[in-house]
Parts: sequence; C-alpha cells; structure tokens
Amino acid sequence: MSLTILRRALPASVPALDGDLHPVLQRVYAARGIRSSEELRLSMRQLLPIGTLAGVVAAAQLLSLHRQRGGLVLVIGDFDADGATSTALIVRALRSWGFPAVDFLVPNRFEFGYGLTPEIVALAAQRRPALIVTVDNGISSNAGVLAARSAGIDVLVTDHHLPGSELPHANVIVNPNLPGSAFGSRALAGVGVAFYVMAALRRELQERSMLPPLALVTAELLDLVALGTVADVVPFDINNRILVAQGLARIRSGRCVPGISGLLEVARRAQGSLVASDLGFAVAPRLNAAGRLTDMSIGIRCLLTDDADEARALAAELDALNAERRQIEARMQAEALAAVRVLRDPGSGVRRAGVCLFEEAWHQGVVGLVASRVKERLRRPVIAFARIDERTLRGSARSIPGIHVRDVLDAMAARDSGLIQKFGGHAMAAGVTLAAERLDSFARAFDAECSRMLSQLGSPDVIETDGELQQQELALPTAAALRAGGPWGPGFPEPVFDGVFRIQSARLVGERHLKLGLSAPEGRGLFDAIAFNFSDAERGSAALPDGAARIAYRLESNEYLGERRLQFVIEHLLGA
Repeated sequence: MSLTILRRALPASVPALDGDLHPVLQRVYAARGIRSSEELRLSMRQLLPIGTLAGVVAAAQLLSLHRQRGGLVLVIGDFDADGATSTALIVRALRSWGFPAVDFLVPNRFEFGYGLTPEIVALAAQRRPALIVTVDNGISSNAGVLAARSAGIDVLVTDHHLPGSELPHANVIVNPNLPGSAFGSRALAGVGVAFYVMAALRRELQERSMLPPLALVTAELLDLVALGTVADVVPFDINNRILVAQGLARIRSGRCVPGISGLLEVARRAQGSLVASDLGFAVAPRLNAAGRLTDMSIGIRCLLTDDADEARALAAELDALNAERRQIEARMQAEALAAVRVLRDPGSGVRRAGVCLFEEAWHQGVVGLVASRVKERLRRPVIAFARIDERTLRGSARSIPGIHVRDVLDAMAARDSGLIQKFGGHAMAAGVTLAAERLDSFARAFDAECSRMLSQLGSPDVIETDGELQQQELALPTAAALRAGGPWGPGFPEPVFDGVFRIQSARLVGERHLKLGLSAPEGRGLFDAIAFNFSDAERGSAALPDGAARIAYRLESNEYLGERRLQFVIEHLLGA
C-alpha cells in the first residue's frame, strides 16, 4: 500500500488569535477552521442551550412525575464506557435529587446482546420498575420497548445512535439524530444526551422547588461526560469540545468521582496534567474491559462509589481484566493480521474495499478491537465476527472517514432483506448480527457497497498532516503548547507533522517498538523518536530502517530519570 501525505491547507491569512498563543498552535487552529479567539474559550456559556435538544423537557416532566409517584426508576445502559458513564451519571443525579428508588441494569453481552431486548425487559420486570430509562441504547429496541409498555412500565429512551425507519413506542425519546432534529450537534455521545436530560430535569425540579438541600449541580457530572465522550470516539465538534474541556478541568483539579481517580492511578497517569488522550488510551480501555470480558456492572460500581478505597479496589479489578483482554486481543490480532497479509501485498492481485474477518475461536467481546486494528492497517472498513451460537454470528464494524458504515449496512439490508438479522450504530462503528450460513454472501455485499462508496470518496490512502516544522520549532515549548492546546479528538485531530530526517540509529525495544535517533537533513540536532508496534506477527521481523526517511509524527515530551526530553511519536515511516 502506497501512502500519500496531504498537508492541511491554511487560510490565505492566519487569523489573529490570542497574542500569547504559540505560533505553531496558531497555524494548527487555523487549519482546523478556528477563526476567532472566542471559539477557543470552551466555556459553559457557549454550550448549546439545554432546551434546544428536542424531547428533554418532556423527559424531565416524565422523570419528575415518577419522582412524585415514588416507584423504581431503572436505568438500563450499554456495556461499553459510554454506556457505563451514562448509567453512572443518571443514577448519581437521580439519587442526589431525591428520587426514592433508583437502580441500574446492564445487559451481559454474552447472554442478552445489545440494547433493550424483550429478554432484558423480562429480567428488569422482576424488580417491578415503574420507569425504565435507556442510556446509549434503545433507539432500535422496538420489540423491547413494546414488551415494557405491555407490562405497564413507562419507557424513556435516551440514545445517540441512528434510528431505523420505525421508532420505538416509548413514552419519550431523546436523540439528537432523530429525523427533523434541529439540535446544533448530532455528534453527542450517549453520555452527552444523558447530561442534557439531567440538566433539563434539574431545572424542572428547581422550578417546582423539589430539589433537596445540597443537591449536586449538573456541572458536577462533567467528569463522567468527558470520559464517555472521549471513549466513544465521537466527532469533537465545538459542543463536544466544551463538554470534554470542562470535564477535564474538573478531573485535573480533583473534582471527579473516586472511580476516575482510581483508574488513573492504576494506569499511572498524572491526574493534574490529564489530557483527552489519557482518558482514551488509559482509562477507557480499563473500563471497557469489564463489558468485553465479564459484566460492565463492575465498571459502573467503580464510577458510582464515593468511597476512595472501594474505588481503588474496583479499579484494580478492572486493570486485571484489561490485562487479560490485552492477551486475548494480541492472539486474535495476530490471526487477523496474518489473514489479511495477502490484501496488503501489491503483487497478490487481491483488492478489498470492505473486509470481513471470522475465526471460530474469537472472543465476541474483543472483535471490535480487532476490527479497529486491521482497519488502521488496511485503511479500509472492516467487520470482525465471532460466533454467538451454532447458527449465529455477531460482528463489530469499524470504518474510515468518508464511509458511513451504518449507511453501508442499511443499503445492504435494503437490497437483500434476509441478509442481516440486526444492525445498528453510527458513522464510524456499528454492530451486526447474521446467520452463519450467510457470511460469504454478506462479505461479498459488504465489499461491493464499500467499493461503491470508495469510488465516490477518492483514495483513503492519504495521511493528513500539519506540514513541516522549522528547526527552531522542534523544541519542548512547542510540544507543551500542542499538548495544552486540546482537547484533540475525531474531527479536531491532534497535530501530526511530516518531514525528511536522517536515521542515525534504530533498535527494537520491548520486542515490538522501534526506537530511533533522528537528525534533520542539514544535520543540526539529534532527536529521540519511537514507533509503537513497528514489529508484530503480521510484519514479521521487519528490517530496521536506515538512511533518510519521510516521517509523519506527533511531537511530545518524554520524562526519563527526572529529565524531560523532546520525543517524536512516529505515526508513519515512509520512503524519502
């Protein structure tokens, strides 16, 4: 595969932002469409008004009614980090605001699958809830909502996934992606939707003088919103950037739930200097490990406890699960990357626009991670499947910018109504269930539909960068400014630069990572660099590079033995 570097275009004149901004950061912001300093404030007063999200007022009124009636409110979440943070957020809020009976239930993915299914409703009904609140799921749970309503249980659906052609008959639905929605951000994560609903509820209770003394304020929930939003890899539009920035500020100052502090502690991340990527790469995987391998209830309890010792113990349990998950994932990734090696060989004659992978022994809780890793390697949409029973497969899809994977599945289902049993998701990730006997037909249809979309998109084998840094800009102050300049995320990507450097030294460390010594072509200065996962089972014993190379990299600082040094984190190592 031949990759091409495309440098992001700057406007004809870089807008004058705050005078003390680092000049590199000024250019980076301009390339991302920032036109005024006001867009960088990321203050709560810039947040889209609560009442502009359709359904939140009706949701608040429904919740207020059930507070007065006193019945059990049961929150049913998804088994990922977005679902866990959403569940913890609503349970914490309702308990603080005087609801007499609040509990949660999260489906075990291995027994019940995703969403508010009739089976999970039957389990929930044993607790006799008056109201079920779904978080990060429910928009495609038509049968489950019907089962709940038939049992006399009211249902509030809060979700952010794309709806199907028919909406569930819930009492109230809150989803920024409903047809006709005028809300200014369709990119809210499930936890963002939950936050808006709780903000509307607090306003409703305050107006009715129903808030108890010392009731938490909605802003106290922003630590959970930041974690769930980063973990779900939703686009960082201005609204999500505000939510994440405000949540990060709370966590840095120690104003967060003990569970987040405990997870940061076991991950050895400094809470006081936390950035979004720390949540994404250190906290979220540990939280997600519970839902992938066992039961997300462990993660939710970690986020709900106010006892620091209990939080540390649960965080340690999640850390152990994450270590187990990594071992399982490493084996599955080796098998997957070996299977797709032929797809990366220019001489093989094999081309795939969309790739489907399946192995009998794969763990269904980890296939999404495998799909993500292979997607990054192939730069094509990928679905990895695992067997859930003798006749059925469940797959997890990961896509690339420009190819909306849920739309791909929707188009496939429209062409062949018997091909897919269930599917749902959003642009970059989706889940799908199908009969095992239809896998080959599905794989051909997936490839064909992705090929059609790729033909309209253009080449995905392009690396976007923020250009070349000058010699004087290759310095620790630049790295510090870029780190502080976030939050960075999808749609507002962390800066990546490119340039030609001479490789002065190269060695493998930790068996898989490549440690390099680099110098600029003119020979001034020597820079440390690292390329993570340079050597793996798919690449085999990759030859160590030498001579000159064009490198796409992120600029960071690395502390070793008390000394802070500049470090390049290599994203792509290309020929000069």
